[in-house]
Amino acid sequence: MTSDDVPIGRRVARWRVRRSMTQQMLADRLRRSKSWVDKVERGVRALDRYSVIQELADVLRVDPEVLLGQPRPTPAGPPDGVDDIRAVLARYDIPQAPTQTMEEVRRQVGYAWLSYQHAHYGQLVRVLPGLLDAAQGARSAEVLVQAYRITSSLLVKLGEADLAWLVADRAMATAGDSQILAATATISVAQALRASNRDRLALTATLNAANRILPLPSRVVDHEVGGCGGDQSARQPHDHQGPGEWALGGTLLVQAALAAAGSGDHHRAGELIDRAAGVAANLRGYDDTHRTSFEPVAVELARVVAAAQRGDADEALHRHSAVIRREAFRRLPAEYRGAYLVDVARAYLQVGDLRGAARALVDADSVAPAEVRCRPLARTVIAEVARAQPAPAGVARLATLVGLTR
Repeated sequence: MTSDDVPIGRRVARWRVRRSMTQQMLADRLRRSKSWVDKVERGVRALDRYSVIQELADVLRVDPEVLLGQPRPTPAGPPDGVDDIRAVLARYDIPQAPTQTMEEVRRQVGYAWLSYQHAHYGQLVRVLPGLLDAAQGARSAEVLVQAYRITSSLLVKLGEADLAWLVADRAMATAGDSQILAATATISVAQALRASNRDRLALTATLNAANRILPLPSRVVDHEVGGCGGDQSARQPHDHQGPGEWALGGTLLVQAALAAAGSGDHHRAGELIDRAAGVAANLRGYDDTHRTSFEPVAVELARVVAAAQRGDADEALHRHSAVIRREAFRRLPAEYRGAYLVDVARAYLQVGDLRGAARALVDADSVAPAEVRCRPLARTVIAEVARAQPAPAGVARLATLVGLTR
């Protein structure tokens, strides 16, 4: 049995013993019950939340990757399997009866999210066809929207923006009358639209969705995109919405800000980031049920990208050097950090800072290799940096890894 075959609960138990901790000691440090630890170690309770695995890893003083199994070497180039995903999406013969229990499908969705958050794109592209089949058969709008979101996000990474848009649109259709599901699907719609250079459309979609779920003080008036975001009399906010929904609204504001920056509306981008910061300031720990990774540090990352896009290199560099030193940054999923660093590399290229771009690329490769080695976008950035004479340190190795040797 290889390390990859060992259940995660057993790895937790092994590292607990190595740290000379009893189940009760581990439970106390996690502020959970001994019964919870015991169920995790026996595999009765699934570990399908990145935040929980990160918490366990911190207490056990190991990298989260160690608990998930030793990562395999990341090959260069987009992983094979996109055609298999396309084939599943082109099939309309949905099974009449579910082939798996709802719990089994939910567990698959949870592990697919973990694979995405850890930037295991090669593994994810192989499991998504089966997951999409299972989610369609389960006939649960929530499960299917989640499966579509994961698929759309991965396709954006792999440079398949139009296909990602199609999948995100299916997520929107599946969401139906659920404002929350529609809001989560809108995140994928915005990512796909931005990847297709349709920033104004992404801005419209995200503002409308944010205004439907955020309380009135946090709503955004934008006359260019239709007032306050649709028919407010028909869709009033719910007073009982919890922090998870606030985080969802904050994420939509961040996406709207990045779309505004991408369309050259830098004043609007700044206003939206400030509003997102206000939402984040009111969050004090929450279960990230909507998989947003939204918190104050995420807003600060958006400020860096927006500053670079408006050509303010000094502010971008100043903010970037400060934010990456924060513990909160290191707690973000590997995918999130790696993607941000690739965006920073692109931003630095736009202002002619090749050394900054090179550093960001090398850092991204150390955090999430697939972000650099599998994404066509990152390959383009590497090629531009590698043209410099002499090429900045570290970029020559990356150029070789992705097949850009002279």
